[in-house]
Amino acid sequence: MSVIAQKKNKVIIILGPTAVGKTELSLKLAQHFNSEIISGDSMLIYKDFNIGTAKPTANELSSIKHHLINILDPHETYNVTEFCQQADTLITSLNEQHKLPIIAGGTGLYIKSLVEGYKFNAAPENPVYRSYLENLAQEHGRQYVLNMLTKVDPQTAKRLHINNFRRIIRALEVYEYNKDTISQETSLQNGELLYNAVIIGLNRNRQNLYERINKRVDIMIDDGWINEVQELLDNGIDASCQAMQAIGYRQLTAYLQKKISLAAAIEDIKKTTRHFAKRQLTWYRKMPYINWFSVDELGNEELLLQVETLINEKFVLN
Repeated sequence: MSVIAQKKNKVIIILGPTAVGKTELSLKLAQHFNSEIISGDSMLIYKDFNIGTAKPTANELSSIKHHLINILDPHETYNVTEFCQQADTLITSLNEQHKLPIIAGGTGLYIKSLVEGYKFNAAPENPVYRSYLENLAQEHGRQYVLNMLTKVDPQTAKRLHINNFRRIIRALEVYEYNKDTISQETSLQNGELLYNAVIIGLNRNRQNLYERINKRVDIMIDDGWINEVQELLDNGIDASCQAMQAIGYRQLTAYLQKKISLAAAIEDIKKTTRHFAKRQLTWYRKMPYINWFSVDELGNEELLLQVETLINEKFVLN
């Protein structure tokens, strides 16, 4: 049965590739609408992962209330199911307070799953089976494990990139548990999103975006990113844990372990981040309901004005 849009919870979502300017816009919108921000970034949840994740500064976090930031210790794991459950609870709570929740983040899977109402399998994690698959990948390569998934769940295997190995393992884990595939059932199959949402996509000219990425990496290094990674290792954080596999953290760990030079680590961070931005944009193409804005063409002031106008028109706030 169709849900009347006015009865759905309202939400504003700001997404786009890394380094495009999501944080800046979300802070301005939160201030303008007297609202709060929910992070939609899979790395901002971790405590002590600050510089390399481009986490909002202490001043920014204190000026606007944020949610789903600094909620887990580095050794803990997190997944899209947990995000959707927690984000939905926050969206409901803020709507009840007559506030417009603002989700800011670039993790496409999280946002797509949330707004389209994905239903996920409840198969528990299986550390033994995961370790078995990881060992197979080390011995035979990741393609070998992806081929295993192709045999039992070809549709999911086709969707997953070889570098998204954690999701490949999860898909095999789900199949091993109940011989089922990862669900793709969503509320969008009924022709509507789960929320009454304004979804803003930010983009820039590719060359400009890549220059911003390269410059940001250099700034992060100057701001003490290497020391941050060293402190994490010194505090007993295992280099193989989920959080330490993030872009930049794994390269700087390799540098600190004297496996590669600093120059090679920095260059790989920049290259991998650029590739990541490209993959993010590819993912967003699966989301036709995004309202796209070119930051380069508009400039910050005009961008803010146009986005505020769109939100006001959608929610009849003016």
